Amino acid sequence: MDNRLYYGDNLEILRSREYFPDESVDLIYLDPPFNSNRDHNVLFKSESGSDSEAQITAFEDTWHWGETAEATYRDLIIGAPAKVSMAIEALLNLIDRNQMMAYLVMMAARLVELDRVLKPTGSLYLHCDPTASHYLKILLDAIFDPRNFKNELIWKRTSAHSDAKRFGRIHDVILFYSKSESSLWNNIYQPYDEEYVKQYYRYQDEDGRRWMSGDLSAAGLTGGGYEYEWNGVVRVWRCPIETMRQLASENRIYYTQNGIARIKRYLDESEGQLTNDLWTDIEALRSWHKERLGYPTQKPVALVERIILASSKEGDLVLDPFCGCGTTCVGAHKLKRRWIGIDITHLGIALQKHRLQDSFELASGRDYAVIGEPTTEEGARALATDSANEGRYQFEWWALSLVGAKPIGGRTGSRKGKKGADKGIDGIINFFEQDDKGKAKARTVIVQIKSGKVSVKDIRELKSTLESEKAEIGLLITLESPTQNMVSEALAAGYYESDFWGRRYRRLQLATVSDLLGGASLDMPPQHGTHRKAERYKPTNADSAGKSQQGLL
Repeated sequence: MDNRLYYGDNLEILRSREYFPDESVDLIYLDPPFNSNRDHNVLFKSESGSDSEAQITAFEDTWHWGETAEATYRDLIIGAPAKVSMAIEALLNLIDRNQMMAYLVMMAARLVELDRVLKPTGSLYLHCDPTASHYLKILLDAIFDPRNFKNELIWKRTSAHSDAKRFGRIHDVILFYSKSESSLWNNIYQPYDEEYVKQYYRYQDEDGRRWMSGDLSAAGLTGGGYEYEWNGVVRVWRCPIETMRQLASENRIYYTQNGIARIKRYLDESEGQLTNDLWTDIEALRSWHKERLGYPTQKPVALVERIILASSKEGDLVLDPFCGCGTTCVGAHKLKRRWIGIDITHLGIALQKHRLQDSFELASGRDYAVIGEPTTEEGARALATDSANEGRYQFEWWALSLVGAKPIGGRTGSRKGKKGADKGIDGIINFFEQDDKGKAKARTVIVQIKSGKVSVKDIRELKSTLESEKAEIGLLITLESPTQNMVSEALAAGYYESDFWGRRYRRLQLATVSDLLGGASLDMPPQHGTHRKAERYKPTNADSAGKSQQGLL
């Protein structure tokens, strides 16, 4: 199965030759967790707690300097290519052992593996923040060679931003490197802006077709031309006289006041303007965009599509090792590329699965593989007891995904769970009824997850929460089998009667992980809106032609 999602640490997954043989990937796009709007975590803050002069914000769960970072640093010094080792050592001497250095060390280890898996014709695009882009470029130069640096792309991600005592920060950086001189490249064109058209396509035929005049003279042209007389003017022309006669018959020649022939270049025949390294035409996602799913660092599909169109062809394999909510996978699938995504949380994997289902009706196990998720009760137990990787929360998020529930308190992009009181609710599922006037009324199923021992007390607590939250149905998912007293207590809770759907449903329901893995499901009215639904993809002729950017922007 070509298309895959991996759950886990991308460094471990990338190092697996079974998963990623050498030179097996055509294109890599990565948007590693770094910057956000939160101001309470400072990357240049030392692990001792003292602040440096540079105050740089980052994700709440940014990598810290500790045993893992120290071990990775030593591995790079000993085992990485010489230039990479030298770059890492120089950076450590420059910025010391702090959160920024931990970030760079962990990124360096991953970039070394990404270089290994990339084909000679492949390219890598690293999306980052201006506060770290200069350090990352040093690493990329050391790994990919400065000669393979192609662009520093500037994406204008917001129209206005107010920052104290500085100019507003409104852009991200995308560092573009090729693996070699033989990298694949496709020109990307954009429509001309209105001012450009007015300035250069200022002539019109009688039928209104706009055109600009182009030179037909071959003076100074490498390779020479054709010397003959045309319209009383003798000179060296760019085309033979037969071609000149054809152009004249098609009304494609324009004569200056001096009688010099020039060619008409029609606007409607132009592919457009070649895309440059300043991207101001792709708007960041706003709350009103249908594409927006609520993921904090979600990027527009159009942004990733432009990259995919420029540096790959249909059937190529696209990799995103920090795939978040799955934008790269969606863009690659739309453009008929194969794809692989890796994410470190089950929350992210669950969101990607929902998005692929909503957008393309793709189902895991049938249309793509999910590797790293538990498929047996033993695997679920191992996940729940993996304290080193926040196993309790990972188990919760994975179990909630079995019934399509939205986690309460989980932070997308983070391995850490919720903080504070959760009112006895781990997840919710929404559905709708209708009142007497035909208006939709939102209703709720609350879900609790238990990975340890369970008793009738858990059912009574769920019943109490159901009543206090005024929810309609409660579901308890357990790893251990429920006792007979638990089953009896749940049955005694009675039913939720749905006049609109013409059915009744048990108010308190029990399901073990083993039941759900075996195909059991929650008995409830048809589900609507647990996750913000991704827009259904409708293929267009532009997509099949590989020019969807021109129509989208």
